[in-house]
Amino acid sequence: MERPIVALVLAGGTGTRLYPASRSDRPKQFLSFGEDESLLAETVSRVGFADETYVLTRDSFADGVRERVPNAAVLTEPEPKDTGPALAYAAHRIREQVGDCVLLCLPSDHRISGPFETVARTATRVAVETEGLVTVGIEPDRPATGYGYIKPGPSGNGFAPVETFHEKPDRETAERYVEEGFYWNAGLFAWTPTALLSAAESSPLAPMVERLNEDPKAAFDAVGPVSIDYAVLEEAENAFVVPAALDWDDLGSWDAFERVLDSQDGNAVLGDAVTIDADGNVLASDGHVSAVGVEDLVVVSFDDRTLVVPKDEAQRVREVVSELRDSGRF
Repeated sequence: MERPIVALVLAGGTGTRLYPASRSDRPKQFLSFGEDESLLAETVSRVGFADETYVLTRDSFADGVRERVPNAAVLTEPEPKDTGPALAYAAHRIREQVGDCVLLCLPSDHRISGPFETVARTATRVAVETEGLVTVGIEPDRPATGYGYIKPGPSGNGFAPVETFHEKPDRETAERYVEEGFYWNAGLFAWTPTALLSAAESSPLAPMVERLNEDPKAAFDAVGPVSIDYAVLEEAENAFVVPAALDWDDLGSWDAFERVLDSQDGNAVLGDAVTIDADGNVLASDGHVSAVGVEDLVVVSFDDRTLVVPKDEAQRVREVVSELRDSGRF
């Protein structure tokens, strides 16, 4: 009998790098960024072929998740501690509720077009056949420095063993990775709950796995924040990659919108804007922005908040959010 495919959508983050559109009570997965549906609703629609769909989020976002994707089951994690604890906890809970299945794990804030269902079904098939840990590798179209990379081994039957995972590189290294046939690590995974939890037993997540049958909060308290890549995948001997020719972007920061928005006189615009002698800017607002005689800026205005930052320093929005959090204003 074929195992049911259970889609697990991770929706517990706040999207701090997309401040001020995203705020503590309005995470980016709840926003639509010019489309008809929220990023979360788009993601759940994308996995409509799955037998069941779960959304993992924090308790304060649960009602918002139910409002936007009423047909998905909702799991809440005791506290956000990155993808390692989140995915182990969800695997345990879903195995309790669904039984023998294969999980398709994906973030709630990506924009994807292309044959996603075909790629996803291949990944889940490989996860069952190999009893391993499968990641989807995006075929890169540029030497991006903002993504991790995957070096594949010899491929066959639609997948390859993972030789190594690599952290975000500098420009020169990224160019070499692309030339050598590496893939982007998109954070899209497939595995059976048993395969993940077994691998986690000999990882930094081990203290958590030991307590999952007890109190969930105690399980989370037993470990610190850690990504699934660092905790499990980088050391796993049974990790595999399924290559994917998809148009993909994780919308991680404002400069990413330059790749997904239509150009207006050489600027990426979300909302209403007037530009005069302005070029290479990202302009986003829920009102109006005018840009005159400026280049390569991010200018974002939502509600009563405005952000201005050089485009190549867009990641520094985190520093703003950190200060606002410290003063209770995020």
